[in-house]
Amino acid sequence: MASAIVRPLWGLCNLLLDFALPPSCAGCGEIIDEVGAFCPECWRKLEWLGNSGCQRCGLPLAGTEAEVCGRCLAAPPKLDRIRAAVAYEEIPRSVALRLKYGRKVALARTMARYMAPLKGEWGDKTIIMPVPLHRWRLWRRGFNQSALVASELSRQWALPVARHALRRVKQTKPLKGLNHSQRRKAVAGAFTMRDPFAVKDKIVVLIDDVLTSGSTAEACARSLRKAGASRVELICWARVVRPSQLMR
Repeated sequence: MASAIVRPLWGLCNLLLDFALPPSCAGCGEIIDEVGAFCPECWRKLEWLGNSGCQRCGLPLAGTEAEVCGRCLAAPPKLDRIRAAVAYEEIPRSVALRLKYGRKVALARTMARYMAPLKGEWGDKTIIMPVPLHRWRLWRRGFNQSALVASELSRQWALPVARHALRRVKQTKPLKGLNHSQRRKAVAGAFTMRDPFAVKDKIVVLIDDVLTSGSTAEACARSLRKAGASRVELICWARVVRPSQLMR
């Protein structure tokens, strides 16, 4: 009981400290002029992805004028559109881990700041949905980092957030070190809808911090499609671009 009370209080203290102290670089901590930004040195180390690359999966298209990559043409993903702000390198990884495990909740605003330009051409039947955590993981952590980012994007995009429409009913083991087939099997049946009509005929924009193989997001998309979503997209902070990054 005590831990359940202390956890949110500790998070609140961290939040207050984050905004009371002088602005610092989200990468190295150096004092800078602007909140939620990066110093010039860290900025140069980031591999910005943005809206370039394959129109479907967002991966870089090197040496070709094609709009869709060969992989998406051969086996279209469950997600209609995938976008990430940056490639999953050292600094983006540190930002994601400090938010998730270090409780540096102000970093959710930093992530959202650079994810916001990835907004698609959506209509008025669009909702934002954070990738959910299992209830036990949520209880231990005290918050869902994707939900924090989704709240910031909701404010910037003026779109509603469906925080509880999708539920994670299966507690999966960490996926690190598994291949794509093993990851897909691990998350099969992990998600279900609380309200089957919550997403019917709507565009659903999933929000997550990091995209590795895409197995979790695709499992979410399968449940959303089954519930009648007309389109499912994913926007995240960082994504694995090269297979070697999966081992980090």
